[in-house]
Amino acid sequence: MTTPRVLEVRAKILKKNDELARAMRAEFARAGVFVANLVSSPGSGKTELLTSTLSRLIRSYDVAAVVGDLATDNDARRLATSGAEARQIITQSICHLEADMVRDSLQGWDLSALDFLFIENVGNLVCPSSWDLGEDLRVLLFPVTEGEDKPLKYPTLINTADVVVISKMDLAVAVGFDMDLARRNIQQVRPGIEVFETSAKTGQGIDAWIEYLRQHLQRKRDRAGSIGPQTVGEPTIMS
Repeated sequence: MTTPRVLEVRAKILKKNDELARAMRAEFARAGVFVANLVSSPGSGKTELLTSTLSRLIRSYDVAAVVGDLATDNDARRLATSGAEARQIITQSICHLEADMVRDSLQGWDLSALDFLFIENVGNLVCPSSWDLGEDLRVLLFPVTEGEDKPLKYPTLINTADVVVISKMDLAVAVGFDMDLARRNIQQVRPGIEVFETSAKTGQGIDAWIEYLRQHLQRKRDRAGSIGPQTVGEPTIMS
């Protein structure tokens, strides 16, 4: 008799999260900021890739990041070395970020002054799949050090992603990573998804990744311009 109750409570929590995420997405749209949510297992290189991404984008854009972790503000301090403002969300025992955590972390920020906002999720390949954060783009990092079958083992998360970034390519030869097999596995689970091969250490693939982000920002703003000023009567959730 306990299972239906647990499912009912979970459904209510997810519904509340989804409603807040929709409001946040509308707020991000009004501000004209492009929001990317990076998800992966622990140790996949999210922070290293994001630091490199911020360091390059900040030359031409206003960028910021929020990062989730169970403990410490180490990742926020690493991201801040890029010159971008970064805020830490400490989740303690929670293995993913939720919309209200992100909303609360953004209090006091002028979103309209930003071009890009990056959310570095807690390292986990299961929990984040169910939690919408109002992002425009969900990015799945897949490091070569974890083997080619990772997409087959965790199909739920890759099926919620918009793009896959294969990270730590500088280690591919050393660990015997089979790129062709990895790509086949990715396409088997999510046919047609775009894949980038990157190394934040050597810079491989980073230019293409940055250009991809620039194009998506422009597309979002072009779409907003084509429908005119937004007049959605939803309350402001961040100030």
